[in-house]
Amino acid sequence: MGQEISSHTFSAEDYEAFKQRLMVNLDGLKAMLQRPGFGVGDASIGAELELYLVDQQARPLQLNREVIARSGHKQLALELNRFNLEYNLTPVPAKGTPFSHLEREMLFAIDHVNQKLLPELGKALPIGILPTLKRSDFGIQAMTDESRFYALSQALQALRGRLFCVKIEGDPPISLRSRDVTLEGANSSMQVHFRVNPERFACTFNALQLVTPVVVALAANSPFMMGHQLWHETRIPLFRQAIDGRSYEECDRGVPSRVDFGNGWVREGAYELFAEMVHLHQPIIPVCGSEDVLSVINKGGVAGLDELRMHSGTVWPWNRAVYDEKEGGHLRIEMRALPAGPTPSDMAANAAFALGVAKGLQGEMDTIIPAMPFSVLVNNFYQAAEKGMKALLMWPVLEKAGGLQKLSITDVATLLMPVAADGLEQLGVDADEAEHYLGIIRGRIESGITGAVWQRREYQRLKRRMSESQALMQMVQNYMDHSADNIPVSTWNKR
Repeated sequence: MGQEISSHTFSAEDYEAFKQRLMVNLDGLKAMLQRPGFGVGDASIGAELELYLVDQQARPLQLNREVIARSGHKQLALELNRFNLEYNLTPVPAKGTPFSHLEREMLFAIDHVNQKLLPELGKALPIGILPTLKRSDFGIQAMTDESRFYALSQALQALRGRLFCVKIEGDPPISLRSRDVTLEGANSSMQVHFRVNPERFACTFNALQLVTPVVVALAANSPFMMGHQLWHETRIPLFRQAIDGRSYEECDRGVPSRVDFGNGWVREGAYELFAEMVHLHQPIIPVCGSEDVLSVINKGGVAGLDELRMHSGTVWPWNRAVYDEKEGGHLRIEMRALPAGPTPSDMAANAAFALGVAKGLQGEMDTIIPAMPFSVLVNNFYQAAEKGMKALLMWPVLEKAGGLQKLSITDVATLLMPVAADGLEQLGVDADEAEHYLGIIRGRIESGITGAVWQRREYQRLKRRMSESQALMQMVQNYMDHSADNIPVSTWNKR
């Protein structure tokens, strides 16, 4: 979906041609994955950082095009709503000090955008959902003027056949209706990309799925939406509901959402995830390329698979398989469930913990999967998003046939800390680097403070002496000050 398109209206013939090319793309992908040595290479880590643009009153600034025009930086990209930007971080080898590199580049990105917002005294803010948003900040007037975004909104509306509805429990609950997908644009994330060799894809992907609920609870940073105190990671239900293209009948019949945690453990490899995406979800942006996929592959080349990649950009599982034709062709796993913020140091630590655990557990997944029904894992994910550090997860305890046990996030995370350390060592991460970033996670486990917990507590503290709207604004301003210092969120209450 990062590719701009020339039109947002399509004919029945466009959709049919696109579907045919999707099937050819699948055949091409299967052929390349069967090629000896395809996609083999050293592990690397990249990320996409989404940022809010805010003014001095902690309100959104709809200036993403202006910032890009002032900057000209190739790694900046437009997002769905005009108050968001994305910075594509430079991929780095997993060996050595990858998380320090990511942290430094995130700091650079935020400072760079800040410099471009000096005329408006604005700031770039890494946060899952800006608490000071209002209903008037959404609607077609808030959408970035790009054909791909109009096409997305129109196509999902046509599939759905009704308004987009968002209902999330909270204090108080929130209920919203919209004719477009701009409510989804309230979400900002830090999407981690991890390059994986094809033969290790299934076990690595499954391990990342297993640890994702734990990381979501530890990283939660989206407790407010339009002044409503909702889930600790409100992005999870908001994204799913704000962009769900299913009709009532499809929901009733159990047709999978375009935004979900998956439909089961991966059995063999990445191909099944791409095939599932093609067979279960109708194309919504049928832009066809001109590549003769099979001819390229038969000649020993690496196909772009443009249609498959376009379609992949319109289906949003929380962990996603990514195909890239660069560097001779390779596969990545994209983690989409982590919020932006509170600081670059916190975001780098989230990535270190998640990837360390995934690497540390990948060799054990054949033993773990029989003890962990996928439906239980899905429930863990939503429990973690809703309750954050107070969530109770069902966790497989394999020693002495312990079976599934209900454990606190603190207990599960503590069990996984040595696994993460071992996994980072296997990846070749420097020992000091691993200890530093796992120490940030350890600080959250010991203090119980995440971005979401801090926001809730700070708001309640401020609300004792000012109005709710003033407390919300002041809380975000205090958050901005702490975030700019790049001090881990677990220490904010000690300052």
